[in-house]
Parts: sequence; C-alpha cells; structure tokens
Amino acid sequence: MEKYFYSVLGSAGTLSTEEVLLRVGVSILLGCVIYLSYFLTHSGTIYSRKFNITLVTLTVLTTMVMTVIGNNIALSLGMVGALSIIRFRTSIKDSRDTVYIFWTIIIGICCGVGDFMVAAIGSSAVFLVLLLFGRVKKENRTLLIIKAPRMHESEIRKTVFAYFEKAPVMKVQNTTNEKVEFIYEIDHRELEKADQKEGKTAILENREKRSLTDQLYAIGDMDYVNIVVQSDEIS
Repeated sequence: MEKYFYSVLGSAGTLSTEEVLLRVGVSILLGCVIYLSYFLTHSGTIYSRKFNITLVTLTVLTTMVMTVIGNNIALSLGMVGALSIIRFRTSIKDSRDTVYIFWTIIIGICCGVGDFMVAAIGSSAVFLVLLLFGRVKKENRTLLIIKAPRMHESEIRKTVFAYFEKAPVMKVQNTTNEKVEFIYEIDHRELEKADQKEGKTAILENREKRSLTDQLYAIGDMDYVNIVVQSDEIS
C-alpha cells in the first residue's frame, strides 16, 4: 500500500522547468489579451481596473493548478476538496463579467494541460466577438423631478411638454391636498436638443435664453426642480 501511494504521488512534478515556464508564460500572454479585451469593451464608471488585473492573475493561478494536477487522480480529488471550501461573494456589475471569469478559467485549463492551440484560437474568436458585439455604452437615465403647489399642476405639464419636441415619459405623480410631485424620464439627447433650440429662438427674438428650470420657476411658488442622472450600476 505504501508503495502504491508513493507511485501515485510520485508522478507529480514530472514536468521540466522549461515546460512549466512555457505554460505559465503563455497563460500570462493570453491573460494580457483578456486584459486588453476587458479594457476595450468597458467604458466609464463600469470599468474596474482591479477586476481586470484579477482576471490576468486568475488565468495564471488556474494554469498553476492544472499543471500541478496533470493526470494525477489523487491530486485532482484533493484539489477539488480544497477548492470546495472557497466561497465567492463579489457582486457582478455587468453580466459580461461572468463571461470574462469563465474565459480566464478555460484559458488556464488549456495552458495547464499544454493545449496552446485551443487556447490561442479560442481566445482569438472570443476577443473578436466581444470587440464587435460586446462594447455597450452605459446609458444612464435622466430624471426631471418637480414639486410645487397643486394649483400649478396643469401649467407645469404644459411647460414641460412644450419645451421638448418628443414628450417625456411621466414615471411618477405624487399628490397631496396641497402639493404635487412629478418625476419625468427624459432622454439626455432630447434635453440637449431642446436647450439648443431655446438658445436659437432666444437669439432670433433678441431676448435672454430661458432654460427649462427658468421657465418652471417662472410659474411661481415652486418647491424644487431637480434634474438627476440615475445610474443602475450595482455598487
């Protein structure tokens, strides 16, 4: 029995130093490809440099694990048992992040077993797909929030709808006996277009430009007029 365990465990570490360096080196190279892909397909606040570096590190670590395991059944069972105690609680900001995590693990497995051709061709294909279809511009919602006395309800509606060419979408209307609150969702492009139109009209009529907030406050007795850019990202 003792000889059996020595024969099983003795098969580990049979790779030469050059083979180990080759597998780790290729994993680092392909990890940099993943780094570049993540950098190109994410923009703005959704991009996380820490997460991007983690992807490269995870690729190398997976390669190390697969290199150690090799074809050794005893080591593979022991590694599964050791890794089963790990619990991940990191929130995912974007559904594409899951794709990148799987990508790093698969590249690490391929490099760990020395199948560099599959790793290279597969990474090239995934890189092109994500580059062509994965770049999604994060569109934040712009909300217009107005609170005023109920007596000005109809005048507020007329002012808001007259300012925009495309009518904004009313999301919420809260009312009490004395107050009314409107929450409109507006397209930031429509807001910019309406501001430019108002500026041109003011120049033609030789008067001062009046923004949407100026026109609303001109109604009188306004509690507040807020324009809020709402982000749906998970923090």
